[in-house]
Amino acid sequence: MTTQQFTIVKPDDVHLIWHEARPLIDKALKYNYLGSMTSSDALKLLVNEDQQLWIGLNDNELFLTLLTEIVPYPRHSVIRIITFATKTGHDMDSWYHNLNQIEQFGLINGCIALEAWTRKGLAEKLNWEHEYSVITKEIKPKQPRKRRRRTKTNG
Repeated sequence: MTTQQFTIVKPDDVHLIWHEARPLIDKALKYNYLGSMTSSDALKLLVNEDQQLWIGLNDNELFLTLLTEIVPYPRHSVIRIITFATKTGHDMDSWYHNLNQIEQFGLINGCIALEAWTRKGLAEKLNWEHEYSVITKEIKPKQPRKRRRRTKTNG
């Protein structure tokens, strides 16, 4: 029988598990829009206590990583799931019940909700309320137009 453990990693202990956690975080961040965060960025945020690292173990072997952050809105705070990745890319269902630990952490830290920016399929699978959609559009600088030089033939 498989023994599962799910826990938050203390900021001072992140370096002890980082070599195992980083590949899973990289795996999840490859879907991050426009590469807005790398695992190196995540490490800095974890060490500075701006994000939290959660890990799941199967028989004392790292199986999943999850990053969260507390987001202060003007009227309340929420705890946001930034990434979630398992070694297999599947098997989230067997870990879903552990979200109550994240909820409790959020409550202790004054949060009123748990939020995640996900693709539509995961939102449906989780059966969470769909509050809003985040849409994005990349902003690119316009290339300056090249001026054509006038010649005697083009006026």
